[in-house]
Amino acid sequence: MDRKSFVRTRSGVYRRFYKNRLSFVGGIIVLFALIVAIFAPWLAPQDPNQTDTRLRLSPPRTHNYLLGTDEFGRDMLSRLIWGARTTLLVAFLATLMALIVGGLLGLLSGFFMGWFDILVMRLIDILMSFPYFMLAIAVIAALGPGLFNGMIAIAIVNVPFFTRIIRGVVLSLREMDYVEAVKVLGAGNFRVLIHHILLNCIPSIVVATTLNIGWMITAAAGLNFLGLGVQPPTADWGTMIAYGRQYLVVAPHVAVIPGLAIFLTVLGFNLLGDGLRDALDPRLKT
Repeated sequence: MDRKSFVRTRSGVYRRFYKNRLSFVGGIIVLFALIVAIFAPWLAPQDPNQTDTRLRLSPPRTHNYLLGTDEFGRDMLSRLIWGARTTLLVAFLATLMALIVGGLLGLLSGFFMGWFDILVMRLIDILMSFPYFMLAIAVIAALGPGLFNGMIAIAIVNVPFFTRIIRGVVLSLREMDYVEAVKVLGAGNFRVLIHHILLNCIPSIVVATTLNIGWMITAAAGLNFLGLGVQPPTADWGTMIAYGRQYLVVAPHVAVIPGLAIFLTVLGFNLLGDGLRDALDPRLKT
């Protein structure tokens, strides 16, 4: 692809993405969540672990607390901001680990086929035979609760997702005429795999990663809700819901606010992923 074709293709992708208003809204939500997570130390008005039992369960906009306080008198806004950093960090790192492992397995098994493909796909079938959340709980039961172990658990659960998607793309690309042509011209397997297969998998990888982060956020929040991931007093949206659910009658804001944060963030990633899928799919250019 020459420079003019590349620029024309890139401008077409941008144009299709911006024409999708919902995906644009999703991108704004994701950008806002990332800014909050990155600049949490400067945006949080107070220490998220500072307690004041005299003001426990204060409703929003009382005692200079914009979102009220929790059961220990801690500022809900500060914990929500710091919880964004924890939740997104777990989701992004777990997605990265699953992408590296699953992507490598899918790339190699789809390209080389044979006994390696059979072995990889049977292992993937075994992982997929377990309910996702139960498998994550089983991994944490073996490793022990904690932030890092929680990331490993949900990463293992999502390896089959990336393996199957990337393998399917590689299987279609390896039969293309241009791949056969570069092989005839003497290109080695490594060059073909990196320059002609992997680079053409990037659009599918970007879309799959964006859509998967939303699931990672809910999975991490679920594990933290059960007390298997992030441990107190670290601020996390799932943990905030777990401790706030017993006060739904007297102080619903303690559980509702972090629940809304999870909902909006996951919605943003899903809308962004749908928009990227439509923009990067050349069949939708018209």
